[in-house]
Amino acid sequence: MADRGWQVSRLNRPLGFSTAERVEMLQKPWRAGLLAARLADRWTRLALGSLRFRGAAAPDAVMVGYMGHFDVLLARLLFPRTPIVLDHLIFAAGTASDRGAKGTLLLSALRLLDRIALGAADVIVGDTAEHQARLTPVQQERAVIAAVGAPEAWFEVAHGRRSQGPLRIVFFGLFTPLQGTPTIARALRRLHDRDVPFRATLIGSGQDHAECRRILEGVDEVQWVPWVDGADLPALVADHDVCLGITGTTPKAADVVPNKVYQGIAARCVDITSDTAPQRRVLADAAVLVPAGDDDAMASALQTLANDSSALDSARERSERARDRFRPHEVVADLEARLCAVR
Repeated sequence: MADRGWQVSRLNRPLGFSTAERVEMLQKPWRAGLLAARLADRWTRLALGSLRFRGAAAPDAVMVGYMGHFDVLLARLLFPRTPIVLDHLIFAAGTASDRGAKGTLLLSALRLLDRIALGAADVIVGDTAEHQARLTPVQQERAVIAAVGAPEAWFEVAHGRRSQGPLRIVFFGLFTPLQGTPTIARALRRLHDRDVPFRATLIGSGQDHAECRRILEGVDEVQWVPWVDGADLPALVADHDVCLGITGTTPKAADVVPNKVYQGIAARCVDITSDTAPQRRVLADAAVLVPAGDDDAMASALQTLANDSSALDSARERSERARDRFRPHEVVADLEARLCAVR
């Protein structure tokens, strides 16, 4: 938005919980008291910080970022007559279910949270038509679609074809059902069993991590990395030929285009991800699409890229042609038009 000429001011008081800690809270609802206490502290600090945005400094719009299901309520209280934009990339109930949360009461409470958060927003930002379709007709009238895209840092580190040698593959993210990491593990196992030359870096942890380690036991071509700082991740990914997206078969996996797909394209990697409706629509031929949950298809796609340099170059060229569409100032074009209409 700043690149499009908007004056953007930030008021951010991080909650301070890691993704793993948030997932643990979903699985252990009795820890909700810790969340409530932390939220009360951060809301107090946000309310105090908002005092500088009054009078002549009052905003034309307030944008509440990703995972802002609670914060959008505070934004509505603090700025009752200002258009509020909610970046609603995920439904709380759907994400909790995908990450192993159980219990009718918990999921019902999260569905209620989704409804309340969406009701507090004047503009609802989603990343795919599938997500938009899950809104009520009234909510859809306030919705706009904006691809996630990739931060400029990912475009700055890209440096094209790497040195000759085995195909270099990277995956990063949570090992959750949405990601389909056991499918990825089985695909890499197939490459190993077929004597295909490759090196893979698997970054992250999560509920399916142990199963993936079991599948890939004895596969020396795989390096396991539990965590990489966000500032260091773009350069690390750019040192690989292929960036793996998602292969999950859950309902949520069928609705999303994951951030790593955009980031992989920005870093000039070849993406391999699942052939779902939103990914097919957004990516077209900018990525190599394989059936969700099909480890043999993924292994065959990787084998082709490993054994045929012209296929790898061709795939990279197709990705390169789509690259600029996913820059930050491009993906917010429709959002800007909507803001101009409501402010």
